[in-house]
Amino acid sequence: MTLEQLRIFVAVAEREHVTRAARALNMTQSATSAAITALESRYATRLFDRIGRRIALTEAGRLFLVEARAVLARAAAAERVLADLADLKRGSLLIAASQTVASYWLPQVVERYRKRYPGIAIAQSIGNTEYVAGRVRDGLADLGFAEGEPIDDPALIVTPVAEDELVLVVPKRHPWARRPPRSPEEIAAGPWVLREPGSGTRAIFEAALPRLGLAPGQLEVALEVPSYEAVRAAVEAGTGVTAISRLVVANALKAGTLAAVKLELPRRHFFVLRHRERYATKAAQAFVELVGGGG
Repeated sequence: MTLEQLRIFVAVAEREHVTRAARALNMTQSATSAAITALESRYATRLFDRIGRRIALTEAGRLFLVEARAVLARAAAAERVLADLADLKRGSLLIAASQTVASYWLPQVVERYRKRYPGIAIAQSIGNTEYVAGRVRDGLADLGFAEGEPIDDPALIVTPVAEDELVLVVPKRHPWARRPPRSPEEIAAGPWVLREPGSGTRAIFEAALPRLGLAPGQLEVALEVPSYEAVRAAVEAGTGVTAISRLVVANALKAGTLAAVKLELPRRHFFVLRHRERYATKAAQAFVELVGGGG
């Protein structure tokens, strides 16, 4: 049984006339009659009584008409869903994002997207860069957003979408607030407050250390914490110094609770991550285009 057969049956049943139904369907009378005959033969059930030159629904035909209309209504609803998904009138989007991106860059993008596509429901999870890459790789997120060095994963398409600046910040009474460190040994002594291994910020900072004459293992690390808020709070409390996104400490620098130290640190990119082989939904494509990562 096909949807086309159901449409033909309903048209004939509603008119109780094959020729008129064929005309409404833009079909030949013989093709319309053949479709009805095929249904009756396939299920060994008479749907119409032929009374002279007219037809009338049998009891089975009347019962079947109710179900056929319901199936066609559901099919039409399904078509509307697909059309709405294609037109971004409804749908969903799963995003995984690293903490800097999720807290300080992505909210404005999400708000612009929601204003443009209010029918798309967005769910977001937050973790470090490794977590984000894993969610996209495993199909648990449509898109990932992370910072740091480009992720080397053959399953992922990684595209830069924005730029960020790392800045060395210290407590306002730290000696470096008055004079930047002058030697690798002084830099190493810190003491340092850092994100956990796997963090994009920590990875790009440690990759820059050789240019400062240091290896990661030479740093005196006083504290490792799993969030940027905890890093900032620890530095403000005097626990140590850190390299962090300027976005994270912008308000603290403005308020004077932290001081920025002149030290050459690399700029870094924010990246959008997409799975190389999984189907990209219209909702995901529109989001990538909005952040400028459609290339």
